[in-house]
Amino acid sequence: MKSKWIALAILAVFALTLVGCGGAKQEDVIKIGHAVALTGDSSMWGIAEKNALEMEIAKINAAGGVLGKKLQLIAYDTRADATEAVNVTKRLVSQDKVAAIIGPGQSGVAIAMSSVTEPGKVPMIGTTPTNPKVTVDDKTNQVRKYSFRTCFIDPFQGTVAAQFATKELKAKTAAVVYDVGSDYSSWLGKYFIEEFTKQGGTIANNEAFRSGELDFRAILGKVKQANPDVIFIPTMQKEAALVMKQARDLGITAKFLGGDGWGSPDLITLGGSAVEGSYFVNLASLDDPDIQKWIADYKAKYNQEPVLPNPVMAVDGLLAVVDAIKKANSADPVKIAEQLEKTKDLPVLTGKLTIDPKTHNPLNKPAVMQEVKGGKFVFKSKVVTQ
Repeated sequence: MKSKWIALAILAVFALTLVGCGGAKQEDVIKIGHAVALTGDSSMWGIAEKNALEMEIAKINAAGGVLGKKLQLIAYDTRADATEAVNVTKRLVSQDKVAAIIGPGQSGVAIAMSSVTEPGKVPMIGTTPTNPKVTVDDKTNQVRKYSFRTCFIDPFQGTVAAQFATKELKAKTAAVVYDVGSDYSSWLGKYFIEEFTKQGGTIANNEAFRSGELDFRAILGKVKQANPDVIFIPTMQKEAALVMKQARDLGITAKFLGGDGWGSPDLITLGGSAVEGSYFVNLASLDDPDIQKWIADYKAKYNQEPVLPNPVMAVDGLLAVVDAIKKANSADPVKIAEQLEKTKDLPVLTGKLTIDPKTHNPLNKPAVMQEVKGGKFVFKSKVVTQ
């Protein structure tokens, strides 16, 4: 009996030792969540985001980490689907207990995720979700306390595209072809129309299609009859490429214009010669001199160029979170959110980051105009927000 009690005592001490060690390991890391599309049509951006974050976190950890702790990235695939993203976010908030979440890149997905992050009181820093509703509740017109972003928003993007159409392309008439099932596409099209008409232009067509459609010839037939100077296509790269290809097949000669959803090599692969000479607004360019060293480091590590703009926006978000943790002297999500709101002139990958406390949008975030030329995305001009 005595030997039995001794054995039980030894086991108890051993168990407590294991618990203590496990707790210490948990306390030695700061968990950063990453809600990202790693499969599907948006995966090329998502994979680049994850690569960029892993590279930056390795650099931070090699320099001693944050508050003496290592950063740990916990990434889950959202598939760019709102329902899946909500499930992923619940896991990051409730199970993984992350300090903050980087991502997502899609507006509809980000809005859905906020239904978890807001009551869960965990800051979410979107990479490229450009719809204003991501950070400001359109029903109450109040800023979402735990929702932030490092990208510009669609009203600015639509304005840049419309002004480029009227001032650079000298367009007098325009058609818009958009995805009615996408918040990003619908609202970006709306903002383009507002600015284009403000500049004295006329909208000849405003044609909608539903997500998943691949045959656009019916609506393009209407566009052909109107014969606009430009066609604005505020969609992702796959739909844009198909619209342009089918438009050219129908003999439409208008210039094509788009938003930051175009910035994937798939646009050129799918669209071929039809996309040549088109223009689109983007958040970053491989030609930007400010990020050449980072691009070289990325290529050296992954043996490929980063698919912009998502990875640089993700790094900007991570650096903002790290700065907030340092200023709060804590990895508590609520305290991190409080400091994120105060971010001002923070040196990040794309320049200096200042967060507007009234909207949680970055101030003075530049946009770049890019042209598809010679099968590549070529820098055209840079515009800074006002």
